[in-house]
Amino acid sequence: MPETNFDFDQLPERRGTGAIKWDRFPDYTPFWVADMDFASPDCVVEAMRRRVDHGVFGYAQAHAGLIEAVLGYLQEMHHVQVDEKDVVHLPGMVLALSLACRALAKPGDQVMINSPVYYPFFNVARDADAELIDVPFTRDETTWRFDWDAMESAVTSRTRILILCNPQNPLGRVFKEEEIRMLAEFCERHDLVLLSDEIHCDLILDSETSHYSALRLPESFQDRLITLMAPSKTYNIAGLGYSFAVIRNPELRRKFNDARGCTVSEVNALSMYAAEAAYKSGEPWRRDLIDYLRGNRDLLADFIDQEMPVLKIQEHAATYLYWIDCAALEVSHPVQFFAKEAGVFLTDGTPFGSSQHVRFNFGCPREHMLKGLQAMKEAIDRKNAAKQT
Repeated sequence: MPETNFDFDQLPERRGTGAIKWDRFPDYTPFWVADMDFASPDCVVEAMRRRVDHGVFGYAQAHAGLIEAVLGYLQEMHHVQVDEKDVVHLPGMVLALSLACRALAKPGDQVMINSPVYYPFFNVARDADAELIDVPFTRDETTWRFDWDAMESAVTSRTRILILCNPQNPLGRVFKEEEIRMLAEFCERHDLVLLSDEIHCDLILDSETSHYSALRLPESFQDRLITLMAPSKTYNIAGLGYSFAVIRNPELRRKFNDARGCTVSEVNALSMYAAEAAYKSGEPWRRDLIDYLRGNRDLLADFIDQEMPVLKIQEHAATYLYWIDCAALEVSHPVQFFAKEAGVFLTDGTPFGSSQHVRFNFGCPREHMLKGLQAMKEAIDRKNAAKQT
């Protein structure tokens, strides 16, 4: 039977477990690395426990239960039917981004991104000795948008790939179907492969917002599409290292697989059983998680608006990572300011493309989040008081 009545208010003790988030900078309270401070669903833990009880951990391949779970997930959650042969199982998402660049771009070719964006997007082109083209998003009073004119001006005959992050990290935007279709038309017009990173697609916080996967684009576009997904962010199993690519074009899939060379290992045996359990039995937990994260997001937004209005935020429809504009705070390095003055460690916006932004991880118990926000408020209040004296 599916589990119910989940408790997201308990903060597990993570210090001393080798957790990057808690142990790398132990003098600070962490709200940075993109994993949550919640225990994974019992169904995931039990699935791994059963696998551990078997006692043999040799090289593994995707087993029938995992394949069934992934295909069922794509059908049920994204309304797409995918053949087993179109799915490539991988030990991580970032390496998949790098792999795609190495497969499809030669030295001197170009890869296009839109910033601010998850920082590895800036680096994976380098793995192929390709040139990076960054066309920043434009921002109006409510949201961030593609700068279509700038993209048309920047693309060249050497551009091979456009990398999309949807839902967008760190902006929290969920792109509409119309925007994804316009992006597909742009790629077709300039003969680009669309590499769509959709790792946060099951973390949509607003019920009126839905994720339009690139997998739902017309069949004629599927020949130039690589879609990346994973259960890792949703079910807090990022450290297990499992993701998958859907590549319907056989030639594109062959190039992708050939680029693995000796640099990509087999997928961890335990991670595949965790993924199977998450997709097959984790949905009740995920729904409760979304409700809890929505409450955290709304509380965080209200706290900033009312208690720290010097910080600026915009709409946030997905992910547990809030992008916060600190420009009006008038400090050189916002992350260093909050670490030193509040004892709170946030993600620096500089590697994402904006030195005056920070990213706040609210995937944690509510009381813990509020303590961090209160510490930030008090640091700002002290700064303002010192300025007036």
